[in-house]
Amino acid sequence: MAIGSGLGAQIGIAAESTYGTFVAPTKFPEFTKESLVLKKTTATSSGIAAGRLMALSSRRVVTQREVAGSIEMEVANKGMGLLLQALMGTTVTPVQQGATAAYLQTHTLADTAGKSLTIQKGVPLTTGTVTDKSFVGCKIVSAEFSCEVGGMLTASFEIDGRDCDEGQTLAAASYSTMAPFHFGQMGLKTGTFASETALNGVRKVSVKIERPQAVDRIYANQSALKAEPISNDLVKITGSLEMDYVATTVDDLHTSDGATSLVWEFVGPIIASTHAETFRIKLPAVKIDDAPPTVDGFEVIRPTFNFTALYDGTNAVAIEYMSTDTSV
Repeated sequence: MAIGSGLGAQIGIAAESTYGTFVAPTKFPEFTKESLVLKKTTATSSGIAAGRLMALSSRRVVTQREVAGSIEMEVANKGMGLLLQALMGTTVTPVQQGATAAYLQTHTLADTAGKSLTIQKGVPLTTGTVTDKSFVGCKIVSAEFSCEVGGMLTASFEIDGRDCDEGQTLAAASYSTMAPFHFGQMGLKTGTFASETALNGVRKVSVKIERPQAVDRIYANQSALKAEPISNDLVKITGSLEMDYVATTVDDLHTSDGATSLVWEFVGPIIASTHAETFRIKLPAVKIDDAPPTVDGFEVIRPTFNFTALYDGTNAVAIEYMSTDTSV
């Protein structure tokens, strides 16, 4: 029996071959919080019957089912590939680095058609029995990554799903030894693409990637369930830099509205040779939107610069992930 509290909970994920068709989970990321729930739309008959003062239970029907919620976690040095692939859209095969145990995943922006997940969560009763809720047809509609002084690199994935199936067998969770990326490994560089240099004074960084999709494709002949969401707007990538005002580098970009390439990376221990555990977001063109420095008392000037990432016309936005994972 499991522990009858959140200590006994689990999340398992698997890539689906067909949207909305259950696939038994094979990956079990460690998570800190989740809010995945089945949402149902109901309608109750308003028919008049002589003398009846309340609506009949039998006259209430479910007209639509869907799933919504989020999963929050620390970004670890293993097991992130499926989530990154579902977010970015590219089908990725990890590339072995030389003859070592290091494998590089390069996730570039692409349409997310066909990139759906089964996400199964185990929720413990107080008795220790773990109940199964298998969410199928899960699409990642946005993700936000964040890290600040003294903290872990965290990620929050917003999910839209097709349905919840409670008739599946709960997969037995298995975990490898994982370590989180953290502020002590963090670097941030700006400048010309592929020649970026370290930006000093950075205390906190966040990047949000939004994948707008038509999530309301509810048609007849689908048993009140949605068809796979499809992209219906441009990808939106925004973020912020909280930093001490050690130089005017970012402030000058705000004034000129000039573009700079931004590389945000976490480099951990060496896996083999020169290949280290790595999580890296590459934004070839960002522009600073607002929040130039202001003085508010005696403290060190500490502005927060908000930015928007745009396409530079040549280079792709990418997330690079180096680990010992031989598959996503």
